[in-house]
Amino acid sequence: SNPTELLLTMNEFGSQEELIERDAQPRQNPTVSTPREPLLQNQHRRPRYTREQIEELRRQRAEELEERNKELELKYGAESVLQLIKPVSLCMMVVVATIRSVAYFATNDTQFVYTPYESNASASNSEKFGGALLNSLIIIAIVVLMTFFLLILYKYRCYKAIHGWLLLSSLLLLFFFSYQYINEVLLAYNKSFDWITMAVTVWNFGVAGLLAIHWRGALVVQQVYLVLISALMALVLIKNLPDWTTWVVLAAIAIYDLFAVLSPCGPLKKLVETAQERDEPLFPALIYSSGMAWIVTMTDTEENSSRNSGEEVPMEPLTRRTQSSAESQDQNRRDPQQQEQQQRQQQPQAPNEEEEEEESSGVKLGLGDFIFYSVLVGKVATADDWTTISACYVGILIGLGCTLLLLSIFRKALPALPISILFGIVFYFLTSQIVDPLVNELNDRQIFL
Repeated sequence: SNPTELLLTMNEFGSQEELIERDAQPRQNPTVSTPREPLLQNQHRRPRYTREQIEELRRQRAEELEERNKELELKYGAESVLQLIKPVSLCMMVVVATIRSVAYFATNDTQFVYTPYESNASASNSEKFGGALLNSLIIIAIVVLMTFFLLILYKYRCYKAIHGWLLLSSLLLLFFFSYQYINEVLLAYNKSFDWITMAVTVWNFGVAGLLAIHWRGALVVQQVYLVLISALMALVLIKNLPDWTTWVVLAAIAIYDLFAVLSPCGPLKKLVETAQERDEPLFPALIYSSGMAWIVTMTDTEENSSRNSGEEVPMEPLTRRTQSSAESQDQNRRDPQQQEQQQRQQQPQAPNEEEEEEESSGVKLGLGDFIFYSVLVGKVATADDWTTISACYVGILIGLGCTLLLLSIFRKALPALPISILFGIVFYFLTSQIVDPLVNELNDRQIFL
């Protein structure tokens, strides 16, 4: 090197002694930035909590979470009550409006084959009660046999037989009984329909109901059809059950509901437990749900599981997947914002079972509860005034609210019939035997309270 250049370099950085002093000073680490120094100082200055203070903070946090959970339970509990009161009220209103306007359903001139005792006006009360008890025992025996038969079919995965059974029942209600209902309403209001319009109307109504209940449809459409078929079945029972038999059947079915749901060997309890063990929804033709429940793939569960377990991954897609992952890594380095989109595209598609079966959580109530609530109110509507009907309606809703309250406490399946039927019958007899005579007597004497 040139001595002149060396001298110029030493003049730029200082003398030789100054260079030695600079080399002797400790150098700062360039990787550590100065803005982190206040952060480190603040970390050392953090307040340290004692063990008692930590426990107190945890207790306060737990209390806040508990209060929040109570608020959520109260909110969703009230919503669940409203979600059930609306359809139950709609079903009972349809039945009461039909009973009060169409005389055909209010007159008891026919009865079922399996109710041999015929109500006779000249018979004594003990004879009527004995015949009603005999008819009720036959009806309850049929209900018990059908329930156990359904449980056996479900336990051994005879889903096609169950679907066929429920499909046949829905077919009769949606086509035959709906035609009978429309025909009697038209006769009551002195209206006429031509046969072509009637056939098209009943066909469209029935097919749409079958699709909404047993396949897929909008949630509101499914709920409306379940309410309508419950009302139709209630009208059929009111029409074909004698008066005394109806009251005894209501009391007997409420007692049986206690056994079927709460007893360890109860068929409904076994049915619910089996469905929970298999993680399968119950059949929508039997259950009213505030959330959607589709069970089309229930019969294909075993086929899908065996197909998924037996399939082998081909080698060519595996190499393509490797290449695509490498390309995605390069692209993520260039554009990090597209990382989530690339990951979503690379995720495998959901199986057919997840696409076809959807179930959202919601409050569930058996259609039998809808039917017998409506039978109680409809039977009251055949003979009494609006005061007794309103009292019976309020009693049923109070019983339903008490049942939902118990459900939130015990958090397990509970029978919905006993409390509501008890309150409805008590309110009916109190109003018809005490309140109505008192009000009529006050009106006759022009006494105002």
